[in-house]
Amino acid sequence: MKRRETANAAARLVALVGKRRWNARIEEVRARAAAQRIAGRVVAERHALELAVDRLAAATATPRTRAEAAILSLASALVSLAERLPPSGQERLATALAAATEGEGTLVPLFHLVRVAALNRARGFTVRFSGLEEGSMHDLVIERDGAEAEIVAAVVSADEGRWVHKGDWFALVDRLNPDLERWLAAHPGRYLLKLTLPEGLSGPEGQSLVQERINALLAEDRRSDHSEAAILRLDPLLLAQNEANQAALMQRLRAQFGPEAHFAVMGGERSVFVMAARAGRENEVAAVLRRRLAELPARLSGGRPGILAVFIEDTDRTEWRGLRERLEIEGATRNFLTAPEARPVIAVTCASRFELLDMPEPDAAPGGELRFRNPAHPKAKDAALAPAVTNAA
Repeated sequence: MKRRETANAAARLVALVGKRRWNARIEEVRARAAAQRIAGRVVAERHALELAVDRLAAATATPRTRAEAAILSLASALVSLAERLPPSGQERLATALAAATEGEGTLVPLFHLVRVAALNRARGFTVRFSGLEEGSMHDLVIERDGAEAEIVAAVVSADEGRWVHKGDWFALVDRLNPDLERWLAAHPGRYLLKLTLPEGLSGPEGQSLVQERINALLAEDRRSDHSEAAILRLDPLLLAQNEANQAALMQRLRAQFGPEAHFAVMGGERSVFVMAARAGRENEVAAVLRRRLAELPARLSGGRPGILAVFIEDTDRTEWRGLRERLEIEGATRNFLTAPEARPVIAVTCASRFELLDMPEPDAAPGGELRFRNPAHPKAKDAALAPAVTNAA
C-alpha cells in the first residue's frame, strides 16, 4: 500500500466503527492497561489490534512492522467488505463492530473472518459472506470449479483450558510487588519461590488467598507452607555466571519448570526474587478445542461440505509452537473428526495471532494455518475443494 492508502485503511475502519465510539474505546483500553504495572500488559496484548489501528489511523503513520502491515491489509479488507454489503449486511456488520469495541470484545473475530476469506480467494475460490449478507449461521460460502463448501469461522480462547490464567497471574504479581520489594530490601539475597496452585488461580478471591499465604510465609521466616490455595517452597536462587541477565535466567527456569509455568522476577542484579508457579494439573487447551469443535457443526446447513476455521486466541509464541510440535492440536482435531457430529465437516483449519499477523516460521504455521482433512467425508478427495482442505505442510 502507498502511504495515503495505508493511513486511509485504518482511518476508514475507525470511521466505520464511529469516531466517538472508537475514541472512547481506546481511552478505556489505555486506562485499563495503565492501571496495573504488569497485568496491564495482558490488556495491551489482548487489544493490540485496536491500539495498532488507532496509531495507524493518524495521517502520517506508516507500518513499522510486518504485523502492522498485516493489520492494515485486514482493516482495508473489512472496510471494502462493508462497502459491498447490502443494507441488512451492513447492519449485521455494525452489530459485530459494536460487540468488538465493548467489554472483552476485540477485532479478532472480524479480522479472522476476512483473513479466512482472503486465504481462500487466493486459492482460486470465489467467496460469499453468507453470514453477513444473508444471516446464515455459517459465515462464508466458497466455490471453485462448481464445488461449494460452507465455512464457519470461530474463535476459541486457550485461557478456557488453563488453570492459571495469564491475567490472573500478572494481577497477583502486581498485588504482591510492593510487599515483596519491601521484604527483599530487608532481606538482601537471591530467592526462588515455587508455587503449586492445586486448584489453579482464578479471580480476585483466589489472588487474595495466595497473597495471604505468601505474605505469611515471608513474615514468619518459613521455608514452606501448605494450604488448599497454594503449596509454597522458598529456596535460595542459584545463578550460573551466564544467567546474570534476565533472559538467560528465564530460559533456564522455563527448561526447569516446563512450558505451562508462570514466572515473575523482582529486584536487581544483587538481590533477586523469582516466583515460579504451576497449577496442580496440566492445561487442557487441546481438550477445550475438541469440545468447541463439537459445537460448531450445528452452524452448518448440511447441504454442502463444511469447513471449521478456528482461531485459537490468547496463546504466546512458546505455547503456540509447543501445541503444534507436541501435536496436541492435531490430536484434538483428528479425534473430533472421528466423532458422529463431524460427519458434515470436510476439514478443520486452525490459526492464531501469529498467522494473522504474518509472522515467519516457526512462530507461525506453514501456509498461514493448520489444515486437517476428514478422510471419511464423501467429498474428501474432491479435486476442486483440495486447496481448502488438504494440509498446507
